[in-house]
Amino acid sequence: MSDKITTCLWFDTEGEEAARFYCSLFPSSRIVGVSHYGEAGPRPAGTVLTVDFELDGRPYVALNGGPEYRFTEAVSFQISCADQDDVDRYWTTLTADGGEEGPCGWVKDRFGLSWQVVPTALFVLLGDPDPDKSQRVMKAMLGMKKLDIRALQQAHASA
Repeated sequence: MSDKITTCLWFDTEGEEAARFYCSLFPSSRIVGVSHYGEAGPRPAGTVLTVDFELDGRPYVALNGGPEYRFTEAVSFQISCADQDDVDRYWTTLTADGGEEGPCGWVKDRFGLSWQVVPTALFVLLGDPDPDKSQRVMKAMLGMKKLDIRALQQAHASA
């Protein structure tokens, strides 16, 4: 893996809390380091400036930069889920404590970051060479919030 590219997530003040939350979701995740503002500011000396962390081995930085910028759906993280239990667990955890359900497997966590909670089965079903089957799956998905693998499989199999 390249060490040249690191995703930086801009928070107001909750970068450390968010990094700890995200690390709790994925195996092979950890806080690598925390830096603090000094006397030069612009925030009070000693408050958290950045948190370096890894999610499943990938590097990220949480920057407590202030309230000027907010997350939008233009950027999201996609979680590939092996089964419905994975979908349910991530969905429940990400929407807890102020998170929001969205359409088609999308959620916003309590920090406003968008996630796509997607079963790997969806890609197989949508990729079926039979356009009738794949379109039935697409139609079913568009009517869902949390994705339901069984319902997607039923849409695929129906005639």
